[in-house]
Amino acid sequence: MSDQATDVLLNKNGTSSSRRGGWMMIATILIEAWDLYAISFVLVFISAEYHPTVAQLGLVTAGVQGGALVGALLGGYVADRLGRKRVFVLTMVLFIVLAIAQGFSQNVWDLIILRVLIGIPLGSDISNGYAYIMESMSKGSREVMGSRWQFMFGLGEVFSIVVITVMYMTGMDHAVLWRVALAIGAIPAFILLLARLDLPETPLSLIQRGKFTKAKEVSLRLFDEPLDMLPNEDVEIERPKVGDFLRVTWADRTRRRATIFGWISNACQGAEFTAFGFYLPVILVSAGVGVVGGGAAANITGTNFVTAGIYVLATISGLVAPIMITKIGHRGVSMWGFGLAFVGLLIGAAALGANIQWLIVLGACVLMWGHYWAASNGMTVVSMVAPARFRATASGFGYVFVKAASFFGAFVFPLMTASWGKVGATVAVSALSLIGFLSAKFILPELYGYVDREGAPEAAELKA
Repeated sequence: MSDQATDVLLNKNGTSSSRRGGWMMIATILIEAWDLYAISFVLVFISAEYHPTVAQLGLVTAGVQGGALVGALLGGYVADRLGRKRVFVLTMVLFIVLAIAQGFSQNVWDLIILRVLIGIPLGSDISNGYAYIMESMSKGSREVMGSRWQFMFGLGEVFSIVVITVMYMTGMDHAVLWRVALAIGAIPAFILLLARLDLPETPLSLIQRGKFTKAKEVSLRLFDEPLDMLPNEDVEIERPKVGDFLRVTWADRTRRRATIFGWISNACQGAEFTAFGFYLPVILVSAGVGVVGGGAAANITGTNFVTAGIYVLATISGLVAPIMITKIGHRGVSMWGFGLAFVGLLIGAAALGANIQWLIVLGACVLMWGHYWAASNGMTVVSMVAPARFRATASGFGYVFVKAASFFGAFVFPLMTASWGKVGATVAVSALSLIGFLSAKFILPELYGYVDREGAPEAAELKA
């Protein structure tokens, strides 16, 4: 009966309530983007106050990624057992507290520990949020919404650049500025928490936990579906084991290929961006891009505005990517995305070697446009093909690859740059984009319009 109800809901059109829930979940990316990338614009001030070693600087930048890796695993596991709503309320509360605490760190190790801790609720919320989107929206709409995460990242990045640059231009003391920049993320998180409080649990999560009475009520709200095949009472349903998730995924060819691609894609785009893109402001400053000859303050301001322009272009790319999925499919968007990122990194490496500033900017623009396409659907793919009873676990497991690679990229890129120089490090990163392109071409089946069928050995007949 639960499988029948799941099949019905996966093929139903959503209501305005389900669309609102999808936007509330994807809005988490704004919060994560602020926290992840605000620090890249204040690293110079943190370094001036704490004088960290190269390894400590890598941990400051990569700490959130490491914490998110743990949070993605824990959050997905817990959400599949306790429900989506409990997790997304708890994660926002934890983020608010920890974001404010960052502003009161007393030394570099305080900051590193807090950065790791703040990553845990962020990783949990992403894995849980993707499960919520896939379970609360109709087919087609859910994958488009899930693929908007790079658009939301771009908005968060542009917002952080503009706000921090304005604070810098006011002459705010640098020791205060970086603390305010990190702590201010608690404000949009608090607003999002209030907006989420009246969101319901997803009916699919309730069904898989045997809470049929509440599932029927929520299904009417989100899908106008009474689920008459379910009894008007709750039942005990055996909880699936984590090992079952991999067994069920591997048993189906489409799920297996899509999941493997999603893991590879998430890892490649995560390391690709945090290695080069995350340190882009530092790269542009060291290369003299945006220097206007008006002193250090004017130079940093000029570089920040150049960076903001690049991220505005990236945000447009993130907005276009979901539209293109409906035209050229997940496979086409991934191939174009990783291909352009590969070309952009090679252009950037050549430009850095020749110190041609306009070419550095061009390479960064090509990279960012491609990256925001390449990164748009990895999480969507792994979440979409997962059976409902494992969806948050699958989302969390997929996000682990993003965060593990992001931690690696953020921590290792300064060491690679110190050893090989900016050119050598950038060329090395381009290999990740090439791997992503090849995995999209040879592994990913086309998935647009995919609908999982519970209990079926082949979930859908798809074009390879």
